[in-house]
Amino acid sequence: MKLITAIIKPFKLDDVRDALSEIGVQGMTVTEVKGFGRQKGHTEMYRGAEYVVDFLPKIKVEVAVDAEISDRVIEAITQAAKTDKIGDGKIFIFDLEQVTRIRTGETGNAAL
Repeated sequence: MKLITAIIKPFKLDDVRDALSEIGVQGMTVTEVKGFGRQKGHTEMYRGAEYVVDFLPKIKVEVAVDAEISDRVIEAITQAAKTDKIGDGKIFIFDLEQVTRIRTGETGNAAL
């Protein structure tokens, strides 16, 4: 099993959710986060004063999937979140040792 974590632009969330639904991913966790990478923030004007926005709003999408479909999930997220501009985000893949569904006690792939 794999835990796939993607950091994406906020306006691409619906596209990513739709792409994952199409390949059969049933659940995900979404968190609003802030961060910066190569973008290094930007400068904005507010009431005539200029200020620097260091951390940009992003969305973190976490999906636990069977290892057999992890490549398809990564491809779906990549295609759906891509804008060809700086700040498109990153995908991190972790091995999941065990998963347990709290309600039923199911473990492993059955809990996904």
